[in-house]
Amino acid sequence: MSAKKLAEFIKKAVSPYHTVEESRKILEDKGFARLEAGKEWKLKKGGKYYVIPFKTAIFAFTLPKAKTSRGVHIAAAHTDFPCLHLKPKAEQVSAGYMRLNVEVYGGPILNTWLDRPLSLAGRVLLKSKDVYAPKEVLVDFARPVVTIPNLAIHYNREVNKGVELTKQNDMLPLLGVLTDELNKDGYFVDFLAKEIGAKPADILDFDLIVYNCEAPAFVGMNGELLSCPRLDNITSCFALVEGIGNESKKPAAKGKTTTVEEGVDLIALFDNEEIGSGTKQGADSALLNGILKRIYSALGQTEIELENDIQKGFLLSVDVAHALHPAKTEKFDQNNCMKMGEGVTFKLSANQRYSYDAVAVASLQQLCDKNKIRYKKFVNHSDMPGGGTLGPIISSWLPMYTVDIGVPILAMHSARELMGASDQDELEKLIRAFMD
Repeated sequence: MSAKKLAEFIKKAVSPYHTVEESRKILEDKGFARLEAGKEWKLKKGGKYYVIPFKTAIFAFTLPKAKTSRGVHIAAAHTDFPCLHLKPKAEQVSAGYMRLNVEVYGGPILNTWLDRPLSLAGRVLLKSKDVYAPKEVLVDFARPVVTIPNLAIHYNREVNKGVELTKQNDMLPLLGVLTDELNKDGYFVDFLAKEIGAKPADILDFDLIVYNCEAPAFVGMNGELLSCPRLDNITSCFALVEGIGNESKKPAAKGKTTTVEEGVDLIALFDNEEIGSGTKQGADSALLNGILKRIYSALGQTEIELENDIQKGFLLSVDVAHALHPAKTEKFDQNNCMKMGEGVTFKLSANQRYSYDAVAVASLQQLCDKNKIRYKKFVNHSDMPGGGTLGPIISSWLPMYTVDIGVPILAMHSARELMGASDQDELEKLIRAFMD
């Protein structure tokens, strides 16, 4: 079952940096060669390559054995998730307790982060001889080190009627109890330096997040549901790295020959979708266009040929979808919704919050039908427009047929989300078929 492998991947994908690192390992095991963003690319036809232009984004692609004869196929996802991000001066002393000063990243359901075992992960920058190349250290505390305690009901009798939490005070994680032996002004930097084996004075900066370190669990009478942190959007990242670069196992029928249309297949794992994608490593940038230009240039193909392949191309924007909630069915369009366990969601929106083109949807339906992949179409309740995603953003830069898809989940943006375990199998089958 793909969901079991996904659960193991999520345990390690505790920050965008770690998601990229774990994706890199899978790609290298599949024979992908690394390219450097700032160096010349020498590509071979039929080759498999990946590039990490920035440490929280990774792109991988396979090349045709002959000249491209069909449009480029792209599948995109994002590595980030709603969380708490440490501020530069992270120490916050309150009533003799050590807390961490954080800002909220994206749109998490704040109360779901309370009373949980939480950990820290990300990147630390250290002093180096080259001022433009500080030393980088990837860090994952990989154990519970902080928590955010609730106020007892005895002091908040109205708590079960709903309480608004302040981001500046209520969401600060508790690190421990302050003692005379601890450095009140630098206890976190001292703690971090000890964790990575460095001197506190050598730490220039850090990009660290608080994450839920509870283990994934299969729940339900038959274990058919996966309860897990970071399903949004690690489900998609994992499906993409698993789905690209698999040689076709379909031989031609006896006595027949097949004409294979070849083209560039590419996966793009962007960062910063949860805050709008408007960054150098986000989908609303020239990054993907630049990578495609470099690929076609290295293959000796012209910009006109690239533009033609973009025009003939197809994009899958892969992000989680909303599953029908059993207690809040009135929030959903009753004719255009789906439950967990029903396969891949096609997310449609005439207002283009999700990409919508009838030709693209019909084409993807045929691909699913041909490969016996389960799917359903989803449209938001007309009074609840829902959020946006990568599809409309990327296709505004790369005009090609686009469909937004993903696995349906409950508790989206909670510290712990819920999906149908079998849906991951269907998503990976679709990505493989799309890249085949």
